[in-house]
Amino acid sequence: MIPVGARVVAYVPDLGDRSRIDAAVAGVRHVGRVEDLAGVAADADVVLVDLRRPGALEAAAAVVGPGRTVIGFAPHVDDDRLGRAREAGLTEVLPRSLFFHRVSGGGRPPTAP
Repeated sequence: MIPVGARVVAYVPDLGDRSRIDAAVAGVRHVGRVEDLAGVAADADVVLVDLRRPGALEAAAAVVGPGRTVIGFAPHVDDDRLGRAREAGLTEVLPRSLFFHRVSGGGRPPTAP
């Protein structure tokens, strides 16, 4: 999901979620305010965004660009937000549980028979 050596920036305000990301991805630079995402993400290869936060979807959409992977996540029941993120052009839009499964190295979960 995230290449080794990638420059990763994350807007993930929840401290528990941050620690899960830090345990799985080396050298993540966390942004504390959504307003700062665009400036900090200018040199990033990968941007991770918790879409539940006010202004996060717009901030994620603003950093979409060539050569940059923008991954947003939100609760699986938030179909509207997930759909709007896809429409905004984010590289990947994932339910929260799948995001954390994949970021921790789980890859794609097996499909049901």
